[in-house]
Amino acid sequence: MKRSWNTLSQMSNGTYTVQDFERAAYRLATEQVLYAADARSRVAYHLVEDHLADFTAALEPLGIRVERNAHYRYVVALPAHGEGAPVTLDETLALLVMRQRYDEAMRQGLIEDHGEVVIELPELQESWQALTGRAMPDVGTLRALARTLKRWGVCRLVESESDAPQPFHLRVRPAIVEIVGEQWLQRLDQHNRDEDGEMDMEDDDAAA
Repeated sequence: MKRSWNTLSQMSNGTYTVQDFERAAYRLATEQVLYAADARSRVAYHLVEDHLADFTAALEPLGIRVERNAHYRYVVALPAHGEGAPVTLDETLALLVMRQRYDEAMRQGLIEDHGEVVIELPELQESWQALTGRAMPDVGTLRALARTLKRWGVCRLVESESDAPQPFHLRVRPAIVEIVGEQWLQRLDQHNRDEDGEMDMEDDDAAA
């Protein structure tokens, strides 16, 4: 760490306490993304933004690198070695489909305020089938997936009006560009190999 939290607190003339710096560092490490646009994370975001080098130095020994997107105003904490928490196949597929839709929206200039991309359920269903060769999970499973992806800072679910044809839509958030990288493609490849192995074993058992 370049400067201690105590030193930074003293330099702020009482504006920030040591606990403020500790909480911001913990939130960045555990929530992975802090957005300036979110009321809940706005204070922590500004604290990290104003002391980016210090937070970067503090998290580096934990194997976490910190990146800041100045355009869409968020900071993201990424595992330096491409490792992360275990994920299910549905979570992996959802992330890859949303990353593909985000990239396509970027190419078409369909990015909304704060760098978000809207995905309606029919569009998600079509992309899911086309990209994965699988049927999209049911609405209940999608809701659960969206809750998980919200915790990772890459997606949020927006409920529709009561008379709308679709119960909700998804808004993909810009940090998905940093979070869903090569390691996720590797995870999907591993999932596919594991499933192929299970299929081979089942075929062998049936043949026997």
